[in-house]
Amino acid sequence: MVASVRIRFVTSTPLDIQRGSGTYVGIEVLARALTALGHSVEFATPRVHLPVYTAERLWFNRRLRREPDFDVTVGFDMDGYRIADVAALKGVIADEARFETGLTRFTMGVQARCERLHVERARSVVTTSRYSAERARELYGLPRLPTIVPELIDLARWRSALELNPAAACSRFTVLFVGRLYRRKRVDVLVRAAAALRGRIPDLEVRVVGNGPCAAWLRALTRDLGLEGSLSWLGDVSRRELASEYNRCAVFCLPSVQEGFGMVLLEAMAAAKPLVASRAAAIPEVAPQAVLVEPESAEALAAGIELLYRSPDVGAAQATSGARWVEQFDAPRVAQLFVDAICAAG
Repeated sequence: MVASVRIRFVTSTPLDIQRGSGTYVGIEVLARALTALGHSVEFATPRVHLPVYTAERLWFNRRLRREPDFDVTVGFDMDGYRIADVAALKGVIADEARFETGLTRFTMGVQARCERLHVERARSVVTTSRYSAERARELYGLPRLPTIVPELIDLARWRSALELNPAAACSRFTVLFVGRLYRRKRVDVLVRAAAALRGRIPDLEVRVVGNGPCAAWLRALTRDLGLEGSLSWLGDVSRRELASEYNRCAVFCLPSVQEGFGMVLLEAMAAAKPLVASRAAAIPEVAPQAVLVEPESAEALAAGIELLYRSPDVGAAQATSGARWVEQFDAPRVAQLFVDAICAAG
């Protein structure tokens, strides 16, 4: 067991669930779990906020200085690329950028160059999945695979939130997506799958939690396909509302083609929900029991959803398996793996 460690977390990820999404949740849960283990964690975050996130991120990093009062400084993603001892990658920005277009791809390309400097200069690199480790080695030219420490979930707190926030009564077969609305998430594939299922699942409802650059385009696609009565765009929601949405759904769906890990998969498994997801990126590592379908195919995704609609026993078995599988990602266990990894770096 490692003695008490003074840790500095360097991150420009917005420290709220709406804007910071799964990255924020992972960092916040990790900090709480490390503190519960007897370590101290202090955050270094931006004090100056700019209208362009990439510009804010660059300015924040430019002004960072080393602090001698800490045993180890951990920089998340590109943050801390000039000073951190450990580069902790929640995803690989260069990999994410490959699936985007326009301004989003350009700004992510700028961030990816900083992240490459980060992994080259840090004493060690930690990623959350084998997929991310392999992409980091390939895209950033690392001589060996980074250390893998998975994402974590505070199961006790999440299950309490689920218990305290029951779903509103609903008789429809509900499919839930949670995530930022980036192109790589392929929410458009889910929208097209809903159109294909219109006559096969008459009571289908798809509910989408999250916001992002593709929101207007996806809403327009919904209107073009005449699906206004079948799709609900909920935008950003509170943690309590999110728990209620997980309780409400019959199936959780993640059609993404790029996931460094997929925190939402842990949330869905902990809520004992069956999953339909793309056989892509880190998803098969994180949720091997899910109904995994061909990426980019609306018909394959529709078939996976329909399978769980017509075979409740299959969904129930998968939900039970997932609830057991997610135990390995519980916060105290993963936090100990993380502190062992970062201390080995020094």
